[in-house]
Amino acid sequence: MELVTDPERVTGMDLLADVLAVSGVRGTLGARIEAGEAWGVRWAENADAVFYAVGAGTAWLGLPGEPPRQLMPGDVVLLPTGTAHSLSGEPAASVSSCDLTDAETARNEGGVLRFGSGPVRTHVLAASYEHDPAVSTQVLTLLPDVVHIRADKGGNCLDDTVRLLSRELAHPRIGTAVVLNSLIDILLVQLLRVWLATAPDPSRPSWLGALRDALMAQALTKLHQQPARAWTTELLAAELAVSRATLSRRFLAVVGQSPGAYLTQWRMDLAARRLRDTDDSLESIAHSVGYTSVYAFSRAFSRDRSQPPGRYRAGIRDHVRDHVRDRDLDGARPSR
Repeated sequence: MELVTDPERVTGMDLLADVLAVSGVRGTLGARIEAGEAWGVRWAENADAVFYAVGAGTAWLGLPGEPPRQLMPGDVVLLPTGTAHSLSGEPAASVSSCDLTDAETARNEGGVLRFGSGPVRTHVLAASYEHDPAVSTQVLTLLPDVVHIRADKGGNCLDDTVRLLSRELAHPRIGTAVVLNSLIDILLVQLLRVWLATAPDPSRPSWLGALRDALMAQALTKLHQQPARAWTTELLAAELAVSRATLSRRFLAVVGQSPGAYLTQWRMDLAARRLRDTDDSLESIAHSVGYTSVYAFSRAFSRDRSQPPGRYRAGIRDHVRDHVRDRDLDGARPSR
């Protein structure tokens, strides 16, 4: 997902795309599940968000401490924190732990996980979404434990995308991997659109609430458009044609922070991303996020990340290299 930089194109939904990009949200297609009768599988807690789309048949989603939740054809469900859960053909079905080697093989090879006996009755597409935990401005961690969009609430957008995904899987051609990854990202945005339009007001304020508040969406958009500008609450209020008191009150009620605190958080997220992904000088990064000197930037970054920018850059790059190495080793391990 590309960071939105054109001021003329930034809207409430582009604000969402902006945060998805900076927080490193990336979707990966999981295994396809085909199930017959008398089946049930348990999945351990996962660091990534987990997504399911029911193509045909029904399934029951089991979560700790909650009654089973029925998933019907066309339903999609997101577990943003990857909580432990089960899928089964009946609410009281016996479940067993999934063979992770089989699941990984099916995911890597575009294969199918088969459960139960007899003819296939249920088809489920699975995916996962990872994010950068080092980024403060998040999307997935602000969502409820379960986001369940029923077929009659999703409209044609989710249905059409799931059908495209199923068709691409059934008949892979040149560029299928690119198409699948793009469709997985599209599914997440479509799910969030429907959820934002239908969900009750959040129990706690966050930047996500700004997507349903016109004034706050405009305020955050301006900060995202020009993070290096010498913003003050008075200046932002003047740009929005409201009083300073009104802006401060609404910002705290909806976002849960002052405009200055949110701007600092966003600047530090942008800086952390550039420290990790580029060889840009500290001076260049400092100026890009509104600091006139490396010293001032380093002080602000150290307060936010508990270490100076240079040390952060070295540490995060070592972490990324270790993560890539471990992932490559996992992929090279033979099936048991």
